[in-house]
Amino acid sequence: MFTLAGVHRFEQDIKRSRFRAVAGPVQDAEEARQFFMAHGDAGAGHNCWAFRAGSVYRFNDDGEPGGSAGKPILQAIDGQGLDHVAVLVSRWFGGVLLGTGGLVRAYGGTAATCLREAERVEIVPTTTVRIVCAFAEAGRIRARLDTIAGARVDDEEFMPGGVRIVVIMPVTVSDAFIRMVTDITRGHAVIDQAEG
Repeated sequence: MFTLAGVHRFEQDIKRSRFRAVAGPVQDAEEARQFFMAHGDAGAGHNCWAFRAGSVYRFNDDGEPGGSAGKPILQAIDGQGLDHVAVLVSRWFGGVLLGTGGLVRAYGGTAATCLREAERVEIVPTTTVRIVCAFAEAGRIRARLDTIAGARVDDEEFMPGGVRIVVIMPVTVSDAFIRMVTDITRGHAVIDQAEG
């Protein structure tokens, strides 16, 4: 599964109407809403959109005939195997009616071309590992953490009896990391893991 590396734009004219797509990565519905507000154009006749963020998705035709704009945009996202992506397609009417089928092709095609041209990045499932350990063990854990690809310390808190370290890492390396921490601390560390 892939998402976009950043915001990408594509514009084309179809039968004298101008269609402009703006696509970008989003984490959730609220971020998608903000994306649409930031990239919508009040001067356009229609600002149609769709997003997918995991199992959550929405689409909007913004006054175009039902199912002729938002749904084809969502199908462009899904058809390219993308997730955590929002696409807004704005239309400026050029005087020629496209019909429902023409609108479906125009909105879906504009979105699909924009997404095809955009730089993609693979979505790597991550997990959060929380470790509570003695001060002396924390340094050894941090030194070994540098050898694990994709792992990073998200938070660290010093407490009276030791250190709490929160690490985010790819799911694929979490079991090995937990075994390593257990070995370093001789089983004394408290370890908690949560998907996310």
